[in-house]
Amino acid sequence: MIPHVKSLGLVEYQLTWDAMKKFTAERSSETRDEIWLVQHPPTYTQGMAGKPEHLLHSTNIPVVKIDRGGQITYHGPGQIVAYLLLDMRRWKIKVRELVRLMEQAVVDLLAQYGVAAQGREDAPGVYVGDAKIAALGLKIKNGYCYHGLSFNVDMDMTPFANINPCGYAGLRVTQACELGITAGISELQAELAQNLIHGLQHHLERKLSHEQH
Repeated sequence: MIPHVKSLGLVEYQLTWDAMKKFTAERSSETRDEIWLVQHPPTYTQGMAGKPEHLLHSTNIPVVKIDRGGQITYHGPGQIVAYLLLDMRRWKIKVRELVRLMEQAVVDLLAQYGVAAQGREDAPGVYVGDAKIAALGLKIKNGYCYHGLSFNVDMDMTPFANINPCGYAGLRVTQACELGITAGISELQAELAQNLIHGLQHHLERKLSHEQH
């Protein structure tokens, strides 16, 4: 059963995080997987390993300490956030495989618009040249995952200057509109969700055919 894709618009970070935790705590092996597509008001989120010194200047943007992996990142309007609420066993997928799959979904999306991008082994995320365009982080609980990825489309990039993005000092960040991509956010959201679902289906088919041999 393919994941149910929900476009939730602009939603508060804390409310969304609470909803993800509740969904994950209450789900069973019967529960249909979901992908939530959202934008958030300006928010910094700091992962479990996050070091407070990566916020370089205090700002009036709230910092939320959360339960995903990774360091500090920024969310704001004009950025697509895709949350993957998946049963990892159902898709026969491991964390590292899912990280690569999320990266590939973004790489393929950019390729559709003639932009070459790649993931990096040492620093999860998607990069165009040396500039980061997508960040990701997951939490796995009892074989279910939540959190996901953020993809910069057309946002005010200034708040990134106040942090070491994902813990990397001086890391450049970029966004789709700077790369000549004029597609709107809803169009890109739909394409990203499709890429994620295709990636999951393809992964599962490969695993199943491997088991049959």
